[in-house]
Amino acid sequence: MSSIFRKAADLIEAKVNKFLNSAENPNEELDLSYDKMLSSLQETKRHIADVVTEQKLLESQLHDATAAGHKAEDDARMALQANREDLARAALAEKQAALQKVQSLQDARDHIAAQAQKLIDYEKKLQDRIDQFRTQKEVMKSQYDAAKAEVQVNESMSGIGSKLGDVGEMLQRAQDKTHQMQAHAEADESLQDAGVLGEPGDTRSKTDRDLDALRAQSGVDAELAKLKSEINPPKQLPGSS
Repeated sequence: MSSIFRKAADLIEAKVNKFLNSAENPNEELDLSYDKMLSSLQETKRHIADVVTEQKLLESQLHDATAAGHKAEDDARMALQANREDLARAALAEKQAALQKVQSLQDARDHIAAQAQKLIDYEKKLQDRIDQFRTQKEVMKSQYDAAKAEVQVNESMSGIGSKLGDVGEMLQRAQDKTHQMQAHAEADESLQDAGVLGEPGDTRSKTDRDLDALRAQSGVDAELAKLKSEINPPKQLPGSS
């Protein structure tokens, strides 16, 4: 029954871990937020580039309009010197049109320049925020990873601790069985030495075995005595026939 409950507990633990792993990862959320901030910064840079380009175009048009106004004034002066008042009037009319265009272009350029400056200021603030967030992000990720590692180590140690109890019980049972086998082997050996247990396959009783052992020993003694007499025969006394 204990093994059944242990398997059920392991199954529940596996499902909980799967649920926790599928939850949102703070590190991924931090990286995603950082990527969004970088995208916003790049978009701001593109807007600045567009506005600055428009500003440069207006400045070029303003330069041309100013030059056209100066040229029209020079043409009017030259026409008067040539007694061509009609041409002088036409040239002065062109000058007025150029001056109006210059004023419009100046207003547009100043407006665009103000927008560009606002974007540049926003870009700087955004860059500062991104730098600060990047530092905080790395610190928070390190703290999260450290905390996660600590939790995993604690869970691992807890699991090992619970399993070590089972291992200890198994080792104790194995040790008990080993002692039993050793005791049984020693008992068999003692019984064999005492003659209670015979050799495998020997169906004789203990009495028969003891008698056979005596006969064998007697036979050995007789054979030994015979050999001794043959090797060292008794010496005859002098005068005996």
